[in-house]
Amino acid sequence: MNDEKAGSNPAGFRANANPRRKTALASSAERNSVESANRKLIRPSFTEMKEKNDTPRKAGGAAQKRPIPPDQTNAENFYYVKQMQSKTPMVITLKDGEVLRGVIEWYDRSCLKFNREGEPNLLLYKSNIKYMFKDEDA
Repeated sequence: MNDEKAGSNPAGFRANANPRRKTALASSAERNSVESANRKLIRPSFTEMKEKNDTPRKAGGAAQKRPIPPDQTNAENFYYVKQMQSKTPMVITLKDGEVLRGVIEWYDRSCLKFNREGEPNLLLYKSNIKYMFKDEDA
């Protein structure tokens, strides 16, 4: 019998040296074949994906879209109204460097009416204003 075993196994390897190892190798090979088979089953074909993307989205797509932000936040308008109501003394510096002191009487989209003490009132284009701030001296 020893001759038969030695003759049937090349290079003198024992047939069942570690039965657990053989089972582990077989089960990992089975797992690999199963995993690769599952991947092929799970992955959609290119044509399926193309058909899915070609279908138009209806209400679901519009609900997910963000609303367009407003053109104006009205922060500028709120600031002018606040300064007008409290008659806050303001300092306005124009683009040419001229500094004006007074109170904002009214405003519209492109102009401010600026009241000054002891000097004539002015109608200022907003595009001419470099910056403005509250007068700390008054």
